[in-house]
Amino acid sequence: MSQNQERFLGVPVVTLNREALFKDIEERIGRGAQSTLIAINPEKVMTARKNPTLSRLIEEATYQIPDGTGILLASRLKKGVIRERITGIDTMDALVRLAWEREEPVFLYGAEDAVVKEAAVTLKKRYLGLKIAGTMNGFQKDEEKVVEAIRESGAVYLFIAKGSPRQELWIEQYMKDLPDVKVFQGVGGSFDVLAGKVKRAPAGFQKLGLEWLYRLMKEPKRIRRQLLLPQFLIRVMMSNGDKQGS
Repeated sequence: MSQNQERFLGVPVVTLNREALFKDIEERIGRGAQSTLIAINPEKVMTARKNPTLSRLIEEATYQIPDGTGILLASRLKKGVIRERITGIDTMDALVRLAWEREEPVFLYGAEDAVVKEAAVTLKKRYLGLKIAGTMNGFQKDEEKVVEAIRESGAVYLFIAKGSPRQELWIEQYMKDLPDVKVFQGVGGSFDVLAGKVKRAPAGFQKLGLEWLYRLMKEPKRIRRQLLLPQFLIRVMMSNGDKQGS
């Protein structure tokens, strides 16, 4: 890793802003390097503290993007420099746009069959002429056939919606078998949003970093997950041993 990072309870997050991030990714594509992205929010940091596998997957990713207002707050508390939230779904959209501009194909893997197909339709409408190399639902029993299909498709970008850490474990296991794929991103429920199955928070909530509040209003049962945020910030304030930088 050449780019700078900040660490929160031992979990790294890149300090690159949006423009620098995608410039760096494009440079890596240009020289044939493979890149992996994983979105980091307070919930994932707290989970990683108790889950060595998730912690390792985060550590080994090329880019750990700051997806979560709590990460920005933690950076301010630690006198860091992260000021821009880069959500997983916005990252996916930016990467699809990059693929469209470079005329490189993308592959969507995961979710239900109707959902992943509708997500592809949405992206093709958004980016006319976008090359969708293929789609496959996330209920395949033979992963080797999935890998073969992706390999034969010629995809350069692979988006996997299998939930975390399953999607990251999949990438770790099969990345070496897909040398032509240069960008791997686990996208969680992004296909559901693109397909219109799940509604994203209105733009005003997004701009203010309050998507978590919108989701909580829609799904009050999420309150237990949201309570992790104050726990996370308290632990960050108490963790004087965490050093900024790489």
